[in-house]
Amino acid sequence: MALKPDRRRWLSLLFLIPFIALLCTPLYNRYNPTLIGIPFFYWYQFFCVLLVMLISAIVYWYEK
Repeated sequence: MALKPDRRRWLSLLFLIPFIALLCTPLYNRYNPTLIGIPFFYWYQFFCVLLVMLISAIVYWYEK
């Protein structure tokens, strides 16, 4: 499915969401709450990794 260049650019901009989320360190630089004994700091970063995987799949699917 070929996309218009404008739409392709907007899909690529989705990658800014987790990038900006990880730049806001004061928002997630804390110990509590914990999830299964893992501090919030670590599972927030893990969530961002999952978010990047999801966004990559969406962009790949649309550009395929």
